[in-house]
Amino acid sequence: MIRLKGMTWNHARGIQPLVAASAEFARRHPQVTIEWDARSLLDFENYPLEQLADAYDLIMIDHPHIGTAVAEGLLHPLEERLSAEFLEDQERNSVGRSYASYTWEGRQWALAADAAAQVSAYREDLLTARELPVPHTWDDVRRLASELPEGQRIGMPLVPTHAFSSFFTLISQIGNRKCWSDGSDLDEETGEQTLALLQELMPLLHPKSVDCDPISMSDRMARTNEIAYVPLMYGYSNYARDGFAPHAIRYCDIPSDEGGPRGSMIGGVGLAVSARTRHPDWSARFLELAVGGKFQRTSFFQNGGQPGHRSAWLDPEVNRLSGGFFAQTLRTLDLGSMRPRFDGYIEFQKQAGAWIREGIIRQDPGRKELVRRLNAGFRQCVKGGE
Repeated sequence: MIRLKGMTWNHARGIQPLVAASAEFARRHPQVTIEWDARSLLDFENYPLEQLADAYDLIMIDHPHIGTAVAEGLLHPLEERLSAEFLEDQERNSVGRSYASYTWEGRQWALAADAAAQVSAYREDLLTARELPVPHTWDDVRRLASELPEGQRIGMPLVPTHAFSSFFTLISQIGNRKCWSDGSDLDEETGEQTLALLQELMPLLHPKSVDCDPISMSDRMARTNEIAYVPLMYGYSNYARDGFAPHAIRYCDIPSDEGGPRGSMIGGVGLAVSARTRHPDWSARFLELAVGGKFQRTSFFQNGGQPGHRSAWLDPEVNRLSGGFFAQTLRTLDLGSMRPRFDGYIEFQKQAGAWIREGIIRQDPGRKELVRRLNAGFRQCVKGGE
C-alpha cells in the first residue's frame, strides 16, 4: 500500500474538495491512500515551507512562497511529471494570472487548484431593504457607508496580512503600474494617496474589522446583520451557497475610480509536489486529477471547493449553485495584480502589513514617511533573500 500525505488549510474550501479528490483517486487506484492535515489560515500564510516539505508529499501553497521554496529546493518541477498538453490546458484555462503565479525561473512549481482575489461582498437582503445600490466607485462606497441604518456598517479585514492585501490592491489600481514585484520602489504619491483612502475609510468600518481576516469577517457578515458591504476582501464562494450559513453573501467586482475593477491582489492556492516525496509520480497523478477541468467543475466545486480551472468559473450550473459568485467576479480576477515572489518576500509582507495596519488605525499623518519605510523594508528583504 502506498500512503501519501497532504497539507492544506482548515476551512471547508481548503479540505473538503481534496478529501473528495483523494476518495476518487483511491477508487481508481486502490493501492494508494491519501491523508490530509489542515492548518489555520494564519499558519497557512506564514508557516515555514521547509517543515512541510519534510513531512508531506502534497502541499497546498500560496504563490508568494514560490521564490523561497525554489531557492531551498523544496518543490518538484511539474513539467518533469506532467505532460506538456496537460500544462498547456492549465495555462489556457487560467483564471487571471493564477497559472503564471506558480511559474518561476522558467519552470512550473504548482498548479492552481483554487483561484481567488480580493473582490467585493454584500448582503443583498440588507441593501435591497433600503433600496441601496451596490457601489461601483469609491465615492459610492463612501455614500453607502453614510446611508446604512444604525447597527449596520461596511467592513474590511485588517489583520496585518489583509491590511497589506488591500493596500497592494489599491496601489496597483491607483498607480496602474508594477512596483515591488518588478524590483522597483512604490511611487510615493501613489502610496500616500492609497494610505489617505484607507485612513478615510477607517472610521466608517465595523470596529471588529481591525481583528478580522476574510473568514472571520465573512462569518460575522453571514451570521449577523452588522455588516452590509465589504469593498475589498478575498471571496469565499462557500458563503454564496444556500445553506452554508444563515445568510447568503453575494459577491461582485471591486470598486474603482479608474474605469475598471483592476489591481486586485490575486490569491488562491496552488497544489505542489514536495521535492522530498518518495512517490513523485503518484503525487503528480493525483494533482492531475484534482486540478483537471472536469473534476474542478463537478466534484471539486460540489465539495466546497473554489476551482482554479476557468471552465468551472464559466459553468452555468456552478454559477447557479453559487449565486453567480464566479461569473460576477471573474473580471476582477482577470484584471488582478500579482505580489512579489522573491526569496525573502514573506518577511517583507509580515513587516509591511503590520506597519500599514498601524498607520491606518492610528490615522498617522506621516504617510510619506511610511511609504519610504515600506520601500526601505522591501529593499532590505530583497538584499536578505539574495
